[in-house]
Amino acid sequence: MLILVPTPIGNLDDITLRAIKTLQEVDVILAEDTRTTLKLLTHLKISKTLQSYHAFNEHKVLSSIIRQLKKDAKIALVTDAGTPAISDPGFLLVRECLKNDIKVECLPGPTAFVPALVNSGLPSDRFTFEGFLPHKKGRNTRLETLKGEERTMIFYESPHRLIKTLEQFKEFFGDERQASVSRELTKVFEETVRGTFSEIIANFADRTIKGEIVIVVAGKE
Repeated sequence: MLILVPTPIGNLDDITLRAIKTLQEVDVILAEDTRTTLKLLTHLKISKTLQSYHAFNEHKVLSSIIRQLKKDAKIALVTDAGTPAISDPGFLLVRECLKNDIKVECLPGPTAFVPALVNSGLPSDRFTFEGFLPHKKGRNTRLETLKGEERTMIFYESPHRLIKTLEQFKEFFGDERQASVSRELTKVFEETVRGTFSEIIANFADRTIKGEIVIVVAGKE
């Protein structure tokens, strides 16, 4: 059995009781970064076998994990933060498990885009999650496609690319669009900045930007 276990995106108190119980019971924990997961397990006073599973080795170790699961191993998959397979490794393993009639379960828990969306003040009844845009090839094509999107759009971005991305959004979507940028969600310095792209760019222009970024953009009216 494979169990996808969401982990806190910042505040360790956000882990659920069910997630803690699951991590205590499994035979092996697949971790995106074993060092990060070890810190969480130490905090929870849990000692388990950790196995590395990340974007750079998931194809290589996939068959080995399937073999373990076929021998009735109970394995948990975690990422550094949030829910596995949401802009993180997990999809390939889940698909392979289902092909092999291996039971898969996903626990509910932390995901960065949900609080960012709700806190943005933009419509949350209909939205599209775009995750990370392509860095180069296909980026402009994707943005051109999204120009006519009427639903609220959600993007992930890294701090060092934030200003460039906001400038591109202003170019493709127009500066009349409302947006919000959330960073350091659930942490001490959590912050959400709302307004037009020009207003948000001005807010961040002369600052050192830290933390993972969620950008929420209003759909086309």
